[in-house]
Amino acid sequence: MKILILTFSCVILISANTFGQTDSTKVEGPLHISFLSKQIIPLGLITSGSLLSIGEIKYKLQDKIPNTNNHYDNYLQYAPMVQIYAFDALGFEHKNTVFDQSKYLIISQLISSSTIHLLKNTLNVERPNGAHHSFPSGHTTNAFVNATVLYHEFKDTEPVLAWSGYFFATGTGLLRLTNNAHWLPDVLAGAGIAILTTNLVYYFKPFQGFQPFKKNKNLTLTPIITSGALVIHCQF
Repeated sequence: MKILILTFSCVILISANTFGQTDSTKVEGPLHISFLSKQIIPLGLITSGSLLSIGEIKYKLQDKIPNTNNHYDNYLQYAPMVQIYAFDALGFEHKNTVFDQSKYLIISQLISSSTIHLLKNTLNVERPNGAHHSFPSGHTTNAFVNATVLYHEFKDTEPVLAWSGYFFATGTGLLRLTNNAHWLPDVLAGAGIAILTTNLVYYFKPFQGFQPFKKNKNLTLTPIITSGALVIHCQF
């Protein structure tokens, strides 16, 4: 139960601290029931992962998982992120600009990785292979953040492409299990934290007004040739 409470606390506190520093005029509002009702899956993953960490259940589950020995999960976790920019480059219609995509991706990664780092170092759960800092899975969290950003960007225009990132994210989690690097609860909690964090970022849209590359309507660029050189005169 302590793991469950600490997990929820870490996600909420780190997210609140981040969103609390954003421009309040850009926030849509408090967490409404309509939004919370859509978080059943990530909350369920976090809860189940936390509960399965208690007792001997995870050891029995790990015994039933086949063993592999590869490093594909180190690369597979980034596949959904590659998909995002590849689909952008191919001209598929997406929700936000590339800059906003990157902004929300980075923010989601920062919040989720901070949560994972805090939990890993606080709980210091032993891995199946004997190493430390098992709960939750960082690889799985990273993969599902990437997949959830992909989902939000393309769900309204290219639903098949939007969901495809979860195939790679799930594959990353499974490889963490078969490579004996994590327990099942680690993977479940990592996926839940990633999805919930990214959903919160897309709900609140932190730093929405930060648009350094947005065109300034009052900006005038005038080319001037002087002394054999071309000078661009900027006037606001």
